[in-house]
Formats: sequence, C-alpha cells, structure tokens
Amino acid sequence: MTVADVQARTYKERDSWWTVFLVDPLASRLVWLVARYPWVTPNRLSIAALILGFGSAAAFAAATPGWLILGAVLFHLSFVIDCMDGKVARLNGTGSLFGAWLDYILDRVRVLICTIALMGGQYARTDDVTFLVVGGAIVFLDMFRYLNALQLSKVKRKMRRTLRKRIKASPDQTSVTTPDYEEADLEGVEPSVAAVMQRPELVMEREFRSRFTGFTRLRDLLIRSRVRAHVFSGIEFHMAVFIIGPLTGAVLAVSIGAGALLLVFEFALIFKLWLSTRSYAHYDSSLAAEAEAAGIGEGHDEPATAVLEAEEVALSGARQGADTTR
Repeated sequence: MTVADVQARTYKERDSWWTVFLVDPLASRLVWLVARYPWVTPNRLSIAALILGFGSAAAFAAATPGWLILGAVLFHLSFVIDCMDGKVARLNGTGSLFGAWLDYILDRVRVLICTIALMGGQYARTDDVTFLVVGGAIVFLDMFRYLNALQLSKVKRKMRRTLRKRIKASPDQTSVTTPDYEEADLEGVEPSVAAVMQRPELVMEREFRSRFTGFTRLRDLLIRSRVRAHVFSGIEFHMAVFIIGPLTGAVLAVSIGAGALLLVFEFALIFKLWLSTRSYAHYDSSLAAEAEAAGIGEGHDEPATAVLEAEEVALSGARQGADTTR
C-alpha cells in the first residue's frame, strides 16, 4: 500500500484547513509506516496523544520562552497522533464506539490540562490575574464549541431523516434526477424529489443560499481542497491558543483574539441553523399538505417535528454515545 492509497482511504471528505494543510501530510505518512503493526491500535494512539499532551502541559507550566516553544511543538505532535487514531481505524476497520468516546474525552482532558498549565504558568510568572480569567474562558469556549457541534449535528440529522420519510409518503414522488439541481435551486427552481432525497440540504439550506450566494461560492471553492467552510472551528481555536500564542510569545492577545473568532463563527453556524429550520419547516408543511390532500394514510399527515420528537424520546437511550464517530 502506498502513501497515496492511505490518503485515499483515510482522508475525510472535508476537514479543518489546519488539518488539511499542516497535519494530514505528516499523519498519513506516519499511518503508512505504523498501520501494518497490529499493536498500533486507535485507542493506544489516543492515549499516546494524551501523553504528549501532558508533556506539552509540563513545558507550558515552565512559562519561559524556550519552554513555551517546546510546549507548542509537543502540542502539535499530540494533535498529529490524535489524527492518526481515526485514520488507522478507517484503514484497518478497527474503530469502535468506545474508541470514539475515548478519543473525544481524552481530547477534552488534553485541552483542560494544557489550559491550566499555560495560563497558570503565565499567571505565576506575571501575577496578572487576566491569565486566569482567559484560562477559564478557554475551557468554557471549548465546552461550548463541542456541545454546540453535537447538538447542531443532532438537529440536522433529525431534519434529514424526517424529510426523507415525508418525501417517501409524498404523492409527488418521481425517479427523475436533476444533475444540476444545486444550481437550479440557487435560481429559485424547486429541486426534484429524487434530488432532495439524495441531498436534503437542498431544502434545508435554501434560504441561506438565497441570502448569501457569495458565501456559497467561497464554500464550494474550499470544498475542492477538502476544507470545510467553518474556517475557524475548535481545531483552529486550539492551535491558536496552544501553538501560535506560545510560539509568538503573545499568549494573552492570541487567546483573546482566537476566542472572539470562535464565537463569531459559532454564532454564524447557529444563524445558519435557524435559517435551515425555517426552510425545512416550510417544505415539510408543503409536503404534509400534499399528503393530506391526496388522502395518504393518517400516519403520514402529522407534523414532522412531532414525529421527530416522539422518535427521539423512544430512541434516546439507544442513541447515547452514537453522536460522535471516528
């Protein structure tokens, strides 16, 4: 197996720009070297990443410029190893739900200990309480980002699933596909049923696309390079705080700036979700009205949101831990 084979089988369709340009080229080559050994498992790589994270925290706690640089290098290596666990899991088929949980939890632990060490070390060196306040903000923002991401994914999954179920019950079913349905949708033409079944986002993002056509073009450009449109996510936040700040010596300024950028992009995601729910509700109501007019079974003419709520109550226990996968 060549490095190109490893990359083709393990790269995510979309990822953060930091991962795409600064991590994946190294991580894929390391995976190519170690994936052949059975003892190199995703869980062990997750633990190795945490150990390197502890080393980074120890360097940050020393607080001198030289130690800060070492801490930044160790944190980056820790993130590279952390990216390898998912790649090995995808390459060898050795992923597991427990492994996904472990990877997620250890990431949060690494961020917590590195925050305490970095900001605590700077406070011990300067007696400036601002470092402690910013440290608390970093922990809060990390929690907010990843809880928000989980809930955004959950709501989107609900809408996709319900749209597909509603369309299956629609009297306007058709097998005709529309190859240029995305462009047609931007021009205000209703996408075909088959297209919506394939990509419910055509409905969910309709209002957002109509309002921000310039952004959708930029997003499409980024996607060609595997870069997701959410250009300042939790990953970029961590890299700014634990790599760029220590390397430049501007720990406080970079951390505050990174926190502000993270909030801007998170609220942009929330605004996009709000627009998506409006478009989804309008389309769902139209399908429900068509189904009722056609006299389709009673089980299909209740609001889709009510269906979703009932499903979530029934399945909430079974879906615990399934929101995050490698």
